Amino acid sequence: MKIYTKQGDSGETGLFGGGRVPKDDLRIRTYGTIDELNAVLGLVLAEIVNCVEVSGKLNAPLIRIQRELFQLGAELATPRGREVPTTLIQSSQIEAMEREIDEMEGVLPPLKNFILPGGGKVASALHLARTICRRAERDLISLNRAEPQRPIVLQYVNRLSDYLFVVARFANHLQNVADTPWII
Repeated sequence: MKIYTKQGDSGETGLFGGGRVPKDDLRIRTYGTIDELNAVLGLVLAEIVNCVEVSGKLNAPLIRIQRELFQLGAELATPRGREVPTTLIQSSQIEAMEREIDEMEGVLPPLKNFILPGGGKVASALHLARTICRRAERDLISLNRAEPQRPIVLQYVNRLSDYLFVVARFANHLQNVADTPWII
């Protein structure tokens, strides 16, 4: 199979299950932002390969999130009324993130201030992923207004940004890097 099809040369792209839309369609923008988030998580995973104290704790959960983002992207790329060619995001996936957030927060110092994004390279990249996730959420809310989505999809993306925030703090903790509080 060739990587180029020339079908997008006119500014349109195909959806799962058929149909074509402009490449700047809100649906395309939304799952494109999800894809961007997934790529940044790939950078995080590449960074933690040689970071034993972090990779042992975060490698598997982040790969799981990447797979879930593909599920979400597939759902968003499927026209309304068509069958999604993969398993849909479920509440159990949100519950898993919530359990992991609670576990990580159990070892982190409580937040008393806002913190500046940063710390080690891994945490900094995770903060970048969090901000991309928030943009994906804004795109998803706009898409939902135009074409209602399953509520669980909105919940998943909202929870994921919380998750990425805590994972960034946890990565700093694992590397003995303190959060930098925002001081007015």
